[in-house]
Amino acid sequence: MDSAKTKPVSSRYRQVLHEIIFEADTLPGKIFDVWLIVTILLSVIVVMLDSVTSIRQEHASILYLLEWTFTVVFTIEYLLRLYCVGKPLRYAASFFGVVDLLAILPTYLSLILPGSQYFLVVRMLRIVRVFRVFKLAKYISEGQVLRRALYASRRKIGIFLYVVMILVVIIGALMYLIEGEAGGFTSIPRSIYWAVVTLTTVGYGDITPVTGLGQAMASLVMIIGYGIIAVPTGIVTAEMAIESARQVSTQACPECSAEGHDADARYCKYCGAKL
Repeated sequence: MDSAKTKPVSSRYRQVLHEIIFEADTLPGKIFDVWLIVTILLSVIVVMLDSVTSIRQEHASILYLLEWTFTVVFTIEYLLRLYCVGKPLRYAASFFGVVDLLAILPTYLSLILPGSQYFLVVRMLRIVRVFRVFKLAKYISEGQVLRRALYASRRKIGIFLYVVMILVVIIGALMYLIEGEAGGFTSIPRSIYWAVVTLTTVGYGDITPVTGLGQAMASLVMIIGYGIIAVPTGIVTAEMAIESARQVSTQACPECSAEGHDADARYCKYCGAKL
């Protein structure tokens, strides 16, 4: 007897929903992804328009209706995601699970905090709905490559940032000795702030060295800054080249919803469930 026919109806429904919601290698899955991307973008546009005072005052009722429509849609989607995975709590605690919750929670919280005295709080809560745009990342395969590359290079970048931190402290202390309070470098922390701004080539110009030695030091820091910018770029680029050469399937684990499995993987590398 066919194993698919022996499965309970609820189990078959969950499997079909999982393929539509989490998979991207089937036609229904691709249609769902495109629909969700469009819906997310429209909801973020509504949030942005709602932040414009003139538009909000003129079209308050329409924006309110649209926001609740999107909230209901994303609520249904969130509940369906929890329903079709074998370990819903694990998905709810994942990054995208938290993002999905943040996409709908503020609108419901606004019902609990009525009144003009809470208006500013409600407005701050509603801004959190912009987190919906982060949901777009998991529908772009290149985004997964970038995420894995950043994760693989985290230790190298961490050491690099540690070295940069030591460097700006030394540079800040030297500039404090060279320029002193007369040149605007009133303390070592303020001098470190100047070192960070100069080393990153931002250059606000609110503090500038006036002595010849200080200006020579600033020129050296600027040149070092250009070299430093290339270091993390090279680290991440090397990891991206490795990740791009690695074949990854679009299949998500039916139990924990984890993605990023190898093309020939038969079991989930996170929870061990069969793919």
